[in-house]
Amino acid sequence: MKKALLLLLLSCSAFAQKPRKQTDRFAGLDTAFNRALKDWKAAGFAVAVVEKGQVVYAKGFGYRDVSQKLPVTPQTLFAIGSCTKAFTSSLVGLLEKEGKVDLDKPAHTYLPELTFAQESLTKQVTLRDMMCHRTGLPRYDLSWYLNAGSRDSLLARIAFMEPTAPLRQTWQYNNFMFLAQGSLTEKLWGKSWEDNIREKLFQPLAMNTSGFSLADFRKSTDASLGYAEVGEKDTKPLDYYPIVGMGPAGSINSNVLDMAQWLRLWIAGGKLDGKEILPAGYVREAMSPQMTMGGGVPDKSQPGLSFSDYGFGWMLSSYKGHYRV
Repeated sequence: MKKALLLLLLSCSAFAQKPRKQTDRFAGLDTAFNRALKDWKAAGFAVAVVEKGQVVYAKGFGYRDVSQKLPVTPQTLFAIGSCTKAFTSSLVGLLEKEGKVDLDKPAHTYLPELTFAQESLTKQVTLRDMMCHRTGLPRYDLSWYLNAGSRDSLLARIAFMEPTAPLRQTWQYNNFMFLAQGSLTEKLWGKSWEDNIREKLFQPLAMNTSGFSLADFRKSTDASLGYAEVGEKDTKPLDYYPIVGMGPAGSINSNVLDMAQWLRLWIAGGKLDGKEILPAGYVREAMSPQMTMGGGVPDKSQPGLSFSDYGFGWMLSSYKGHYRV
């Protein structure tokens, strides 16, 4: 496996190791990314490349604010959306290391507030099932997106959700299962999910610019607006949307330099600069197929892409013979 990862944060809704001086082999990247900016009709994005444990490239393209012509930089904050899920499941991996949970025991054992519409599911759904979207529950996103509430009230809604597939038969994306994982960490550690992420991951990784609060995001002097495509050529700004209640499924805001620290950790099997942050065993499992997402046969549109699996908060595939996470 060639250990070079690229992180791209799209314009939609610190301390970090300084990138080494760009070498000639990266000369074509700027051209490629500027072409992508045009082809995708994106307002702006930032890219970081991590190779051999080091940040070797970091740059912004386009604008974080189109009307004001404010450019994207490597420090520009973006809402990372569902990339948050890998952070939340990592907390569960740390709980497992401490002996507080078993991924293959019913989640209800550790979080009695979590119940399902069918008693059999309450007795059978494990943390592993929740971490890889195989509980049988469909998305039910309108239940939180249009009527968000507190974490406790959202957790209680799970009891009224009817499954559309048997347990462990079909991969079905469900944000509520990551909300429940976040609630589990709050219960077992006695701190908010945000404090747990900050203490267990952000601080040891020196992700000092990353956060969760929409208020803090708005105060930043280097944060991206969100945009939607309008017609063939234009875009329009979108309002920020608060998702505090569903935070463990997608509320982290970060930039590519902070996220490069996160990539360095995973490339090194759970260590950063030789210090273990996540258990190596958990990292292997999290980046290994836990559930098949769907068909993975290469087709004409993406001939180099094959397999389609899910780990713990990570989508997995093979791209031109390389293991892609």
